[in-house]
Amino acid sequence: MSESKPTREAYYRVLAEAISEETLVVTSLGNASYVWSNVCDRPRNFYLEDAMGLALPLALGLAVSQPRRRVVVAEGDGGLTMHLGTLVTVGAVAPRNLTVLLVNNNIHAASGGQPLTNTGLDFADLARAAGVARTQHVGSIETFRAQLPSALAEAGPSVLVLATEPDVPPVTPAFPMNPPMMKQRFMDGLGVPRYLPAMFRS
Repeated sequence: MSESKPTREAYYRVLAEAISEETLVVTSLGNASYVWSNVCDRPRNFYLEDAMGLALPLALGLAVSQPRRRVVVAEGDGGLTMHLGTLVTVGAVAPRNLTVLLVNNNIHAASGGQPLTNTGLDFADLARAAGVARTQHVGSIETFRAQLPSALAEAGPSVLVLATEPDVPPVTPAFPMNPPMMKQRFMDGLGVPRYLPAMFRS
């Protein structure tokens, strides 16, 4: 009988110990954000709500616009399959500061646990085909702990495909997820000026 796969929370606890204060962390919707908020809430986290598949596009934009900061994104396999073009763009742009943690549980957890259309898809092979040379399958906490430091320190992009058990029931987040407030807190954490619509400028 094979051992069970690590939980999302177990992976996150290793991540929390490894990142620096300056690291930007983007998490996709649902438990991807809720669990991370309980494990390691910080101003430089960006929690997505109701935007499946858009964690990687946002993280890519951050990596390009903030080249001196490491950007880590926790994206789901279901979300990635909705926006595979982004993975191709990551391979083409090749941001050196981007680390992708792909949670591979073979379901669309945030929308109710529907199985992926192709549960046999090898996401590491897919990333390599898209032009991301640094890819790795991860099936244990020991492997993750061994692989993560280089994925965070060396020139990327890198993709770690994290095999994990499905966690469909929603976890209670550390605080209510208010998107405008979270966006502003993140911007303050980056030290960027507040956005002022042109219509209100003098």
